[in-house]
Amino acid sequence: MEIVRRFRAQERPVQVLLINDLTIFLSFFMLFPYLATYFTETLGFPAWVVGVILGVRVFCQQGLTILGGTLADQIGFKPVIIAGLLLRTVGFFLFGVTSSVLGVLLAAVLTGLAGALFSPALRAYLAAETPHRRAEVFALDNVFAQVGTLLGPLLGALLLSASFQLLCLVAAGLFFALGVLQVFSLPPRGGELGSQSVFQSWREVFANRAFLLYSLSMLGTFTLFNQLYIGLPLEVRRLTGSDAFTSAIFLVSSLLTLGGQLRVTAALQARWGEARPLPWGVLLMGIAFLPLLVGSFFLPLAGGPVALVVNVLPVLLTTVILTLGTLVVRPFQMALIPVLANDRLLGTYTGVFWMWSGVGATVGNFLVGLAFDAQRTSGLVALPWALLVTLGVLSALSIWLVLRSEPLAQAVSSESG
Repeated sequence: MEIVRRFRAQERPVQVLLINDLTIFLSFFMLFPYLATYFTETLGFPAWVVGVILGVRVFCQQGLTILGGTLADQIGFKPVIIAGLLLRTVGFFLFGVTSSVLGVLLAAVLTGLAGALFSPALRAYLAAETPHRRAEVFALDNVFAQVGTLLGPLLGALLLSASFQLLCLVAAGLFFALGVLQVFSLPPRGGELGSQSVFQSWREVFANRAFLLYSLSMLGTFTLFNQLYIGLPLEVRRLTGSDAFTSAIFLVSSLLTLGGQLRVTAALQARWGEARPLPWGVLLMGIAFLPLLVGSFFLPLAGGPVALVVNVLPVLLTTVILTLGTLVVRPFQMALIPVLANDRLLGTYTGVFWMWSGVGATVGNFLVGLAFDAQRTSGLVALPWALLVTLGVLSALSIWLVLRSEPLAQAVSSESG
């Protein structure tokens, strides 16, 4: 009821943007958890081809957000959001009607490019529309996205029981309906740069030392968060011998987000403002892996139900702490971007930030993947968790130092004043 009350208190553009993110995550998680299986088992693609296809999708979305953000500043947030939604409509439709490698690769490219368009434009619009309550609105946006993440796989499994083609058609239809909603319900915003060129915009952003320091200091958080989808499921399989408990990770994380995000953000903002919670939240994300680090020295235990509970307990404890750290970090992480941008070029700044996040997540996940390989081949069971704890501590320290550095401290203090 609190979520509904907060939603109803927002102005219409913010309500539309929140519905956007809920539907975007719902549609995405309806389809994407089942793509790899469909490609390998139904279409017969080799595993390396599937890896390339999904990797291209991630590269197009994360690597090209700078283009989507810049375009949003040039022509306005609304048309870029609409273009991205319609482009993803086409991409999802293609997944259902093509069976060739090139056709599926094209669908992946269009799907990724679509996200590179609407993702920075949507968040820049939210920041522009709510200059005095950004952390609150980004917290609410995170809740709406989590609702979509939670419901998407359930609806996807229901549709998949009929056919994969129906699943693709419904997912594409939701994006198309969302695009139509923007046309009639979202007021124009942004696109007020006048004669400033794209390269002038990029030069301004990359000359902003405070923003670049901040973006680089936040890179580790994306690797830490991604372990909900990578490291923790792998550990569940190692400790239990099956994937049966993997869904518990996502359920616990989703319920904590739904029940705690708004409360955590409101309490921290009232006590500390929008900058001071960040290093503590990142530190929490890092030490979340301590239960797995400690447990790696004596788990798994053999035996019956009691041993199974003991084996799973460190994973669930890590999930809780990691999610709590994420609840602290996510809203304030986004709220500081327009502060450092001096409320200019919000699309470009947001696009560059998410581009860096993609680079950081790719490099970080690669290193963590090497650690998991060493865990399997060399018996270094504790290595991935030791690496992640170290990454969290170093990231928290770097963010704390950056927040104390002169350029960023001045930007944050001037906004507070």
